[in-house]
Amino acid sequence: MEISTMGKVQVAVKIENLEDIFKAEAGTLPVDQVRSVEVSDALVDTGAVMLSLPKRMVAQLGLRPYRTRRVRTVGGIVGTRICAAVRLTIAGRDFTTDVAEIPDDCPVLIGQIALEGLDFIVDPIDQRLIGNPEHGGEHMLDIF
Repeated sequence: MEISTMGKVQVAVKIENLEDIFKAEAGTLPVDQVRSVEVSDALVDTGAVMLSLPKRMVAQLGLRPYRTRRVRTVGGIVGTRICAAVRLTIAGRDFTTDVAEIPDDCPVLIGQIALEGLDFIVDPIDQRLIGNPEHGGEHMLDIF
């Protein structure tokens, strides 16, 4: 599931265009035409808030931007496009989330919103993702 290198936690992910999934479920798009990408080395970034994808992947997935938001980066505050929702799957758990578009020289970043929705936490000792121990390691959401 994950690759650990010099303090980094990297995970394999599948990202699918949610609009395509809905069309496939309605029978208006063949299932094999749902746009998706699979990445073996997405970086878990507990300092990031959103799922962030390089511009080329946003284009490959056909995601529609719907607003620009100011974001704080290591290079300062910049504007970035926020795009329509995707289904993110990690280790058999899936979560629907919007996407922040980032430059092509950046890796896929898995931020806190996705981690919480997937009910994973970072195990800092073994540098990996684990199911939330407060939920017995099972995928559970708090709704209160």
